[in-house]
Amino acid sequence: MEKTIGYAVVGLGVGHAHVDGALSAKGAKLVAICDLREERLAKQAAKCPGVKQYTDYAEMLKDPEIDIVSVCTPSAMHADMAIQALRAGKHVLSEKPMDIVVDKILEIGRVAEECGLKVGGVFQNRRNAVMEPVKKAVEEGRLGEIYTGFFRVNWYRSDEYFLESGGWRGTWAMDGGGSLMNQAVHTVDLMQWLLGDVVSVRSDMRIVNHNIETEDFTTSVVKFKSGAICTFVSTTAAYPGFGTDIQLTGTKGSIHVDGNKLVEWKIEGENMKEEREEMLAKYGKNDGTIAAADATIVRGHDFMVHDMIDAVREDRDPFVTPVEAAKAVRIINAIYESARTGKEVLL
Repeated sequence: MEKTIGYAVVGLGVGHAHVDGALSAKGAKLVAICDLREERLAKQAAKCPGVKQYTDYAEMLKDPEIDIVSVCTPSAMHADMAIQALRAGKHVLSEKPMDIVVDKILEIGRVAEECGLKVGGVFQNRRNAVMEPVKKAVEEGRLGEIYTGFFRVNWYRSDEYFLESGGWRGTWAMDGGGSLMNQAVHTVDLMQWLLGDVVSVRSDMRIVNHNIETEDFTTSVVKFKSGAICTFVSTTAAYPGFGTDIQLTGTKGSIHVDGNKLVEWKIEGENMKEEREEMLAKYGKNDGTIAAADATIVRGHDFMVHDMIDAVREDRDPFVTPVEAAKAVRIINAIYESARTGKEVLL
């Protein structure tokens, strides 16, 4: 009989999704939760009577029942807390971004290797149902030469949002940025996952409508090793909040996605019309949770937690490794450098 994997979550803001993932995972048990806020502990503990509750992270790490820790604290704390868990003999799943400094992300990977443990990152949007056929079409070259694209995170966040949880969001020291590092990091990851290595960025940024240190708007021209040149926009000042556009334009086809909704699919071929209708019927509903062809497939944070548990059990790499997690952060920090200096930044 396989050993039950003991799971723990620190940071119960976005960490609530990791709690749900652990509770739904087969062959795992949610052993402990940790947060400085008693009300957050109580809310999550209500889902799982008997779970151990901690306000002291170091104390939680002494628990021998814990095999994996999800680190869901403010972004700049991720690397230090992940390494602390690894040193305590625990595998780690880190929320996005794995840290705000690329070298610290890579250090997590080095410590994990040294300790013989697993580390995974959270980029659950790669698992959006609509992203699977998009990725497949790109990899198979069905769009021809993808020479341009448009990526826009057109969101809104209130001033109250930035004041929550001690006001760490919207600070350079703890958040590492604003609309780009916190909200748009997922879309930056999708951009490089779909189109490959970025070679340079030229960017601008500003604060449009928030009382924060960091930006709430960026715009960039992003050049890729493939030759593609794309536009990337992030904002949290687009009142009252809109979607996330991803548009890929190639010499043989184009695809447009809004969040997890397929807006357009036109690829050259005898069955172009029929394929378009089929794809829009399958992925064009905007109910927020577009179903895959197989409704039993696990997605979102549940997938990330389940995959981490399986990676430990099967002794394999998690879905997103530290090297993969570092790619989006490297691009984001280059965008900030370009915006500050007014120069094109080479990666």
